Amino acid sequence: MNRNTRAKPHGKRQSKIAAASGWIGSALEYYDFFIYATAASLVFPQLFFPSDNPTVAIIASLATFGVGYIARPVGAVVLGHWGDRHGRKTVLLLCMFLMGFSTMAVGVLPTYKQVGIWAPVLLVVLRLIQGFAVAGELSGASSMILEHAPFGRRGYFASFTLQGVQAGQLMAAAIFLPLAHFMPRDQFASWGWRIPFLLSIVVLIAGYVIRRKVDETPAFAEERVHGEIPASPVVEVLRQSWDDVVRVVCMALTAVIALVAAVFGTAYAVQPAYGIGFPPGMYLWIPVLGNICAVILIPFVGNLSDRIGRRPPVLVGTLSAGLLSFVYLYAISIHNVWLAMVLSVLMWGIAYQGFNGVFPSLFSELFHTRVRVSGMAIGQNVGTTLSALLPAFFVAVAPPGSADIPLKIGALTFGICVVAAIAAFTTRETYRVRLHDLGDRNGVPVPKGEYDRLRAEMLREATGTAGSQDLTNQLRS
Repeated sequence: MNRNTRAKPHGKRQSKIAAASGWIGSALEYYDFFIYATAASLVFPQLFFPSDNPTVAIIASLATFGVGYIARPVGAVVLGHWGDRHGRKTVLLLCMFLMGFSTMAVGVLPTYKQVGIWAPVLLVVLRLIQGFAVAGELSGASSMILEHAPFGRRGYFASFTLQGVQAGQLMAAAIFLPLAHFMPRDQFASWGWRIPFLLSIVVLIAGYVIRRKVDETPAFAEERVHGEIPASPVVEVLRQSWDDVVRVVCMALTAVIALVAAVFGTAYAVQPAYGIGFPPGMYLWIPVLGNICAVILIPFVGNLSDRIGRRPPVLVGTLSAGLLSFVYLYAISIHNVWLAMVLSVLMWGIAYQGFNGVFPSLFSELFHTRVRVSGMAIGQNVGTTLSALLPAFFVAVAPPGSADIPLKIGALTFGICVVAAIAAFTTRETYRVRLHDLGDRNGVPVPKGEYDRLRAEMLREATGTAGSQDLTNQLRS
């Protein structure tokens, strides 16, 4: 085959199926994230980590939440290698089944009173499996969508990966809210908390049906045809693009915003040791409102990044969310649940989406097709692993009874966001670079005027007002 021949792009239908595949996989991953994070804050300290010292129980529970992220770097290496060697579709199916199994298994675990020390041990094992599995989900799904998407719309299509993340949390909240609000507290602690874990089988089945229908990406197929599949994608990306991997690690630390809102914020507001006393059922509305805003905003932010670039939304969103963390925690400290809800929506539901809606395209676009899954997986999962350990660290820094909790935790959160913003500022812009030039530091972006013209033509084709298959092929190439 001629070395310059490009694999024939797939049609618009595959772009949409790929986006749906990424959406449903991310929904499953963060359905689990939400129910585990919520259970770790509400009931796991009492069920799996009983202690005479409530601070120790809370730290142990939140550390178990974070321990799942310890497996993410290992999963990133293994599943990133698999995705770059054997294809995006294969690794995504594997991730989905591992995640579904481990999530449902948490729902049938015995408690500490029933089996003693084996209860937290089994919980940790399942959390490690979950962490391993999800390490390949976002990077595999983002790469799959990006490589199916037309030039000029990659940010928009890739954003559906993160819209699925927020939708998964809404699905979980739709189950958790009625249980926590209406079920008697003793029944919820006894067996009601298990229901959301067991119901993850519904999302698993839906995800499998959709992922069976998506084709392997044209870009990966071309690499395979030309014999360019690397023997060791992980070694290659660390040798050739280590600085971009470090940038992704630093930018991924922005996940601290979601953890401050959904994990530490929940423990701070609900756990009796802190003395705030927010009703659990009412407090669960805070992430619900934030996620509703996120689901609405993410595609708009992704589309905006196709117009003005990836870096501006990330910079504005990261820094503004970090600043808002101060006042969000302050609202909790003064026992004002309504103010906390409003500020949570501003911090998590609006400001944070500047980063959230763009990073699936930005992270993927920093790497060449041959190492794309590995590069994003390693960088993003190392960053989120460091972030996920922060809630337990925050409790250690600001335990129940300590003074100035909002100031201490807000300062730490904002400092982390500044590090992420510096990394984003030093990252090269990618939105006008063609797919086959991504990862090439010498790749020349399409001139702004030509890019705007091509993108306008693609948008007209997408709405059925203009264009042909030849135009589709030209824009995808």
